[in-house]
Amino acid sequence: MRRHNLQKEEKKSLASRMDTPSTSSKPGKVSDVDWLVSAGPETQKEFLDSLSDGEILSLPYLFDFWAMEHQRPPEGDWRTWVILGGRGAGKTRAGAEWVRGQVEGARPLDAGRCHRLALVGETIDQVRDVMIFGESGIMACSPPDRRPVWQATRKRLQWPNGAVAQVFSAHDPESLRGPQFDGAWVDEYGCAAVDKGTNQPNKFLDPKSSESTLPHFSDGRRDELIQQQYLRAFLGYWNDPANNPQSDVYDGTMLDMDHAYAWAWDMRPYPNFPNNRDLWSDGANYTRGHWLNGRISSRTLASVIEEICLRSGLNACDTSGAHGLVRGYTVDQVSEARSALQPLMLRYGVDAVERDGRLRFIMRDGGADRVIDLDTLVRDPEMDSVLEETRGSTVELAGRVRLRFIEADGDFEIIAEEAILPDNATHGVSISEFPLAMTRAEGRQTVERWLSEARLATDTLRLTLPPSQLETGAGDVIAIPEGQGRGLFRIDRADQMAGAQKLEAVRTEPESYRPAEFEDEAVTLRPFVAPSPVAPFFLDLPLLTGDEVPHAPHLAVTANPWPGSVALYASDEDSNYALNSLVTARTPVGVLETPLFPAHAGRIDRGPAVQVRMLGGSLESISDLALFNGGNLCAIGDGTPDGWELIQFRDADLVDIDTYLLSHRLRGQVGTERAEAWPQGSYLVRLNGTAKQIELSKAKRGLARYYRIGPAGRPVDDPSFSAVRLAFDGLGLRPLSPAHLRLSAGAGGALSISWIRRTRIDGDRWDTADVPLGEDREEYLVRVVQQDAVIRQTSTTSPVWTYSAADQAADALSGLYEIQVAQVSARFGPGRFARIEVTA
Repeated sequence: MRRHNLQKEEKKSLASRMDTPSTSSKPGKVSDVDWLVSAGPETQKEFLDSLSDGEILSLPYLFDFWAMEHQRPPEGDWRTWVILGGRGAGKTRAGAEWVRGQVEGARPLDAGRCHRLALVGETIDQVRDVMIFGESGIMACSPPDRRPVWQATRKRLQWPNGAVAQVFSAHDPESLRGPQFDGAWVDEYGCAAVDKGTNQPNKFLDPKSSESTLPHFSDGRRDELIQQQYLRAFLGYWNDPANNPQSDVYDGTMLDMDHAYAWAWDMRPYPNFPNNRDLWSDGANYTRGHWLNGRISSRTLASVIEEICLRSGLNACDTSGAHGLVRGYTVDQVSEARSALQPLMLRYGVDAVERDGRLRFIMRDGGADRVIDLDTLVRDPEMDSVLEETRGSTVELAGRVRLRFIEADGDFEIIAEEAILPDNATHGVSISEFPLAMTRAEGRQTVERWLSEARLATDTLRLTLPPSQLETGAGDVIAIPEGQGRGLFRIDRADQMAGAQKLEAVRTEPESYRPAEFEDEAVTLRPFVAPSPVAPFFLDLPLLTGDEVPHAPHLAVTANPWPGSVALYASDEDSNYALNSLVTARTPVGVLETPLFPAHAGRIDRGPAVQVRMLGGSLESISDLALFNGGNLCAIGDGTPDGWELIQFRDADLVDIDTYLLSHRLRGQVGTERAEAWPQGSYLVRLNGTAKQIELSKAKRGLARYYRIGPAGRPVDDPSFSAVRLAFDGLGLRPLSPAHLRLSAGAGGALSISWIRRTRIDGDRWDTADVPLGEDREEYLVRVVQQDAVIRQTSTTSPVWTYSAADQAADALSGLYEIQVAQVSARFGPGRFARIEVTA
């Protein structure tokens, strides 16, 4: 209630404040129209009833009542006010109202703050049509008794109080030098990325705008190079002290270029704008619009070529004839300049030729540089005539050209474009790959040009020119009479001989270098995924295929949402982390919702189905053959590096969302038998190839190291990274436990125990007498254990051991005890123990 009373009092105070210096000035403390619109009908009526007829008539012209916050001039003493906003943000209205606030006084004939103002736009017409007579221009904003008069012949506005606003065009900057002004309303500078955009830099294409039009003589093609050249010329001119002198009256230049703003830098994030057309409908206007986002970092082709030449020590180069825009180019290896220049020259159609001791880079355009008179040719003794033309066969010509490149305006993914001859009957494909960023349209134009050039170049020409025509050289296009017209050939080779010049050329056509018209399509972007922690699982496993690094653990990662890729960093101390591994695919991971009870290894486990809820990924049933070939291999464990049992399953029945019943299982695979049940909440990791081994040297096995893991696109100290300190034993080196322990009575009360060894490598062969040993030597560790106490321990080199009566008597055992046997590895030590119970 108190707020309502305050607002009511402020609204009532409006009537007493109408005698302020200008109807466009801020009348003290006034709430804007948003409050009134959001207020109830009773409050609105009360406010309007409090105003007189004159106050109601003046209300539409009281801009501070209607203005949005960004349309109000900043407070304090300032020289330059920049209004940054897109179309429809109210920039023109704000500028027009500011002009009114400067020139108008308290009454129509009273003087304002400013007497002479400058209105500067791209053209005189633009100033008149937008800034003066536009829907939000000065004339539309002015009340009838203060409305200025447009003097067309003098190109100025004049107010009833004598104030004048002179109109100027940015195309005639010299006209600003003479007159003196109290203030100025100036439009931003900029140029659309469209063919011949500099002819009318203020023109743009927007189907929803009544001002949508192309610049004079433009064919409407996308052209960022002309936009960049405009900005280079504009800034180069006005940053030159000869054109923008220092003032002797105030501390500054005639134009303050530090506060000159180019149109337009969009606050919407690139490349989501312009590609998210569902969210921003004006995204289609980007390709030929004024936007600088995604373009300002591009380089001219000439500057890139020149930099490569200068870095290689070649100073005598001329790149003025190389035209093009390089969106992005990677040279990731130190090599000679020629290999760095070749992709650029092939992509943009540039030839490098020597002229007058300088290496010149010239564009291929197919236009004739010289017309050859056949009567002036020199007869070559190697040829039957003065000219030899050969028409090559297209049989061996690849009818399909494919180019792989980096897609610009998006996520910079590697994509490919292809061109095919319409009459292609072969399967030959010419494939190239460039580390260049291009749009799809540019990629298509490039392969179309290559294919056209290749087909024409099957026609070759040989001739010899006299000394009078030595200025003709490699890279030039010559025209010779041919039938009823003339043929065009580009010189690829020129050999200087005594008194003559021998040339070799290939056919060319100007049409090959006119870019084909292709629509620019919106790039499909990967959706943004906010950085969040991932769930890593380190698995120290036995050898699965025999091709693994035996001492290195596997790393499986899952996350929802998946960040695209995950980085693992490692260090011997909790600092100075280095990248260890990059995980590019999510591993299917689930959680047991019912216990999994123990079962014999090597047999089908037909016990109750275990229920698993998948956190990411899916499961599926397979055939018996696929099961016996190693399909559906999973690890079930508690999440610790060595706490895993390897199982397989044949049947996976979907019973709920992401929930499966797994049955017909194989347990304890590759020596991972377990005597205890896996409780509810244990993890299931599907080993489908996405879990990769991390980098771990032999010397680091068994040593505790620090690891940090998180989204690959974030730094290692980002909060989304999790940290852990782990040591890995390298279970791929651990021998498997022996099988088939047998106990028999020997002579004199002795006990004889035998077993069959297993191997950790190459154990699936059935055509050999025995499985490979897999170790440097055969050795076993035998223990006699009672109540977890080791009573006797010995080693043997054969799969049999005798517990003599004398040893039994010395050990003085009674009741139950165990005899345990493990194979010994020179690199790992004893493997897993097999056990047999004995009654003393």
